[in-house]
Amino acid sequence: MKKDSRYIALSILEKIDKQGGTLDELLQKFDEVDKQISKRDRSLMTAIIFGVLRWQGKLDYIINYFSTNTIKTIDPGIRHILRIGTFQIVCLSRIPDAAAVNTAVDMAKASRFPWAAGYVNAILRRISREHHQVVYPDKTNDPVERICAEKSMPEWLTKRWMDRYGIEETEALCDRINSIPDITVRINTLQTDFETLEQSLKNDVEKMGRTKYSPVGLSFSRPRIPIPEMKSFINGWFQIQDEAAQLVTLLLDPKPGEMILDSCSGLGGKTGHIAQLMENKGTIMALDIDKRKLDCLNHDMNRLGVNNVNTAAVDIENPLDKKQLGEFDRILLDAPCTGLGVLQRNPDAKWNIKKQNFIYYHKRQIKLLHAVSQLVKHSGILVYAVCSMEPEENEDVINEFLNSHSDFVIDKNSGQLHGNAHTFLDGNGFFRTIPHKHGMDGFFAVRLKKIG
Repeated sequence: MKKDSRYIALSILEKIDKQGGTLDELLQKFDEVDKQISKRDRSLMTAIIFGVLRWQGKLDYIINYFSTNTIKTIDPGIRHILRIGTFQIVCLSRIPDAAAVNTAVDMAKASRFPWAAGYVNAILRRISREHHQVVYPDKTNDPVERICAEKSMPEWLTKRWMDRYGIEETEALCDRINSIPDITVRINTLQTDFETLEQSLKNDVEKMGRTKYSPVGLSFSRPRIPIPEMKSFINGWFQIQDEAAQLVTLLLDPKPGEMILDSCSGLGGKTGHIAQLMENKGTIMALDIDKRKLDCLNHDMNRLGVNNVNTAAVDIENPLDKKQLGEFDRILLDAPCTGLGVLQRNPDAKWNIKKQNFIYYHKRQIKLLHAVSQLVKHSGILVYAVCSMEPEENEDVINEFLNSHSDFVIDKNSGQLHGNAHTFLDGNGFFRTIPHKHGMDGFFAVRLKKIG
């Protein structure tokens, strides 16, 4: 495969279709294998991949508008080539249309169907000339189809959100999801302070500012060098973490000297924050089924100067050994979910998640909640959190859990949430953040207290 950004983007988009997995996983594997690509080519490759996935619905509508063959009947490889070409023509002003068309034709010639090069050439040239004339469905008569086409959303999800939020709110939510997010980090107060971090970052990033709701958050855009190469990152002065995720740890409210379980720790974003709030005093047990993620977590804890974390590769869907693991003052269950609250950062998910996934995740979330609830001390706290705004993964899970666990109640204490962050807690004790309303990922969380 050529090292051209577009060819690499095509390869990764095809792998998402064929192999499954997430875009993050595929990009990480690419980084591990190919370190020769230039910064400029990597930037274009990333822009194409995320842009095609973010705008796939709109790109398909435009292609369908000018093609006699519907997008679904086109070979997947040629389909991706058309999407890449169309994205560059419609969305990337810095790429000349002729260059986008010619590269797409070359990719088609190198595909399994070289005869399709003429078709690709004809469609993209017409799109180049006439894409401003595309007529979208009427918003009044067919609002669902209009949002699907213009805002690039799956039909089932559009209908779902329209029923809950209405047309205007759904459009605003889609606009937020389709925007390129700033990078949000959490300052590591074990190692530095805001002023020192800001001074270190000022020449490395653009548009830097402190977060509105988290007292330890900082956002910026357009890093001038890769984040792992920044002095402040190497020194362990920050961790990348969205503001909503930071607020979940503040809701947990870990204290120095406590025993804390991070039961689905992943790469350790919340683990590091827990350690920070505990001032490195006490013990954190971080569990995850994926040993590779735990290796990354341990490496990151060393970078951050965190020394109170123990890790273990454990599948918590299996019965947990209470004698071996012990009991905990507080447990965080950041449960696996559809991830529909983080589509802005993971645009591949909106095309991979289906309506039926709610049943799978709901059952799994109930099972995980039951498993970790056995490890909570009397009067201890269990925080359930998901990066999803959907009822099946939010209050439905909690209501079902409480119906079968009379020894737990919702604890409406707001933990270390301060200022306007209190507004994210409703009268039921449910914590919610909504992307287009609050300018952060969509999260749900609740504090449960063991009383029996």
